[in-house]
Amino acid sequence: MGGRVEAAMIQEHVLPTYGRAPITVARGEGSYLFDTEGRRYVDFCAGIATCSLGHCHPAVVKALCEQAGKLMHCSNLYNIPQQEELAKLIVEKMIGIPGRIFFCNSGAEGNDGIIKVARRFGHRRPAADGSPRYEVITFNKSFHGRTLGSMAATGQAKIQVEFDPLLIGFKYVDFNDLDGLKAAIGKETCGIMFEAIQGEGGVNPATAEFMRGAAALCKEHDLLLMFDEVQCGFGRCGAPMGWQAVCPDVQPDLVSCAKGIGGGFPMGCFWVSNRAMDEQGTELSSIMGPGSHGSTFGGTPIACATSLAVVTEIVNQNLAERARTLGEQIKATVEGWGLPCVETVRGYGLLRGVGLKKGSFTVPEGNTPAGYVNSLCLKAGLLACPAGPDTLRLIPALNVPESVLAEGLIILKSVLEGLS
Repeated sequence: MGGRVEAAMIQEHVLPTYGRAPITVARGEGSYLFDTEGRRYVDFCAGIATCSLGHCHPAVVKALCEQAGKLMHCSNLYNIPQQEELAKLIVEKMIGIPGRIFFCNSGAEGNDGIIKVARRFGHRRPAADGSPRYEVITFNKSFHGRTLGSMAATGQAKIQVEFDPLLIGFKYVDFNDLDGLKAAIGKETCGIMFEAIQGEGGVNPATAEFMRGAAALCKEHDLLLMFDEVQCGFGRCGAPMGWQAVCPDVQPDLVSCAKGIGGGFPMGCFWVSNRAMDEQGTELSSIMGPGSHGSTFGGTPIACATSLAVVTEIVNQNLAERARTLGEQIKATVEGWGLPCVETVRGYGLLRGVGLKKGSFTVPEGNTPAGYVNSLCLKAGLLACPAGPDTLRLIPALNVPESVLAEGLIILKSVLEGLS
């Protein structure tokens, strides 16, 4: 069956919530995807930073299949040993700070989870007049998900249209604006939440100065420092977690994770610090007791076994360091072309954004510059994805072979030269 016929069937029976590219994917192999007509594509999208090890990595396939033959699912009413093994690995090798993990299925769920923890903290540590604190400050151009809670936390009005009234308790400030952040803190504020590198918003990194300033404000006002590591975590940015690539001396209280943690299998989690939250030494992670949160499919044996294989490979193969090296190679290569349509190359590791210079090329009506360039890359055999209207995002697998990286960059150069 041809790709066009299959695409038509999808449009007939599936809600049209995605602006899908005009190809139908049949299989994947490493850093290549193949469509139903047999065409091969260099994959610099990786499931939007999800397929950390590319497609069908042998260790991941083996772990998934072996666990499927033993036990795929059981209730969280019982102990699941794979959860403890994976949580220990994440806490010790990724976060690097004592704390506890809750397993869920996606980044939006992880962000909803840390928002709940922050609100409970705001009840346990109320304002001076005794009223509970519930407000979380987030940032313009952020993206935290599409559930009602994570959508309300997102500082992009375009994804909130006709879904009001939104969940109350969020205030948006310009990213990297420390003075604006300080001015926004009120008696209801209980936390500050942001991505170390804004992915969907344009691959915009936080500055180390801003991160240190936000951490200092949290200590001064008894707030929780909350990092959304859904897109920039698990080696993606050249360090185990994204914030460590930008400012490793800052220590968060809450961290949400997903995407790269599962290598393509639905998986997410959030981490809560064990640090004392009061004079009695009560651990922050202890406030989420039985009944405070839950998930039917969070942390199933098959999800944890698969994720364990992914994270183990990232750690054992030192893929974070490899991402740092290859990311610098991408930046130097693209900037070295000296093309008039390229304004800048932003980001860390293998989360890179090619900023396109406004007005440097003609964009068809109804398109954004990034969307148009992305469509040209697709036709040329390269899969990437836009990040905002003017940025093309390059997010290949952490283990992308250097030969495939070079192949993808040659395609990108040809497309960008064609614009000129």
